Amino acid sequence: MCTSIVFSPKDHYFGRNLDLEITFGQQVVITPRNYDFKFRKMPELKQHYAMVGIALNAGGYPLYFDAANEKGLGMAGLNYPGNATYYDVKDGKDNVASFEFIPWILGHCATVEETKKLLAKINIADINFSEKMVTSKLHWLIADKTGTSIVVETDKDGMHVYDNPVGCLTNNPQFPKQLFNLNNYADVSAAMPKNNFSDQVKMDGYSRGLGSRNLPGGMDSESRFVRVAFNKFNAPASDSEEENVDTYFHILHSVEQQKGLDQVGPDAFEYTIYSDGINLDKGIFYYTTYTNKQINVVDMNKEDLDSSDLITYDMLTKGKFNHQN
Repeated sequence: MCTSIVFSPKDHYFGRNLDLEITFGQQVVITPRNYDFKFRKMPELKQHYAMVGIALNAGGYPLYFDAANEKGLGMAGLNYPGNATYYDVKDGKDNVASFEFIPWILGHCATVEETKKLLAKINIADINFSEKMVTSKLHWLIADKTGTSIVVETDKDGMHVYDNPVGCLTNNPQFPKQLFNLNNYADVSAAMPKNNFSDQVKMDGYSRGLGSRNLPGGMDSESRFVRVAFNKFNAPASDSEEENVDTYFHILHSVEQQKGLDQVGPDAFEYTIYSDGINLDKGIFYYTTYTNKQINVVDMNKEDLDSSDLITYDMLTKGKFNHQN
């Protein structure tokens, strides 16, 4: 499962936690403007916007988990099992496989509004990358550097595009149900609660933080959706890039999954393999991993974005202890 957010204290930051029980050897991958994207049912894309994100480099083809392009449009695919439906190829539509969806959108579009227009033409086709790599059942969060975001879900009754007023996404249930569930937490607050129980009963504020006592704490997707939205909307804003990036990762880490808490099979536990984020205004990419909480930085602007070859960075997974004695 996963959690993705848009955080807009000054600049706009977009990214996600990737929560799975296995890792795929993923890397930070920059796809420059002249990399030749080939698609199964659509014409190849020889020139497009450059993009950076986390991907599996599958024989020279970047299978992006999440990415953002040089124009400040970001996109992440999150697990959506039991609901996600991919369709037969349809005449008169842009038939794009789910694994091609991120590069197709980010290669063409600079804003959410441009994305909405392109989505009206798209049919997410039920095509596997290979016999050994079947499609993942996903839905997507898309955001631009205005902080505007949408959710794309392909259900059995067709594709739905939802405006996202909270800038968050996790997994099941469908996005409108996640939004509606926030009504159950209208009384949660960063402030100490007022005594609305009775003016005849004296209440003792025995602990700080009682206003957030009813926040859900589970690993499940509904709990994470509520918790990350609350934490994001109550996070401080700064004029400092370092402070805002630090706060952004505190928000994501507040819903990360520790090994041992979410059992998905015999001796198999889901955990947060990585957390990442990109400054959509500046094109600077940041990430941490489960075993390395140092914030690592890749600036796409320092690479040759007019080249045709993928640029890859192995993820730094080993943190260091700083001994002071």
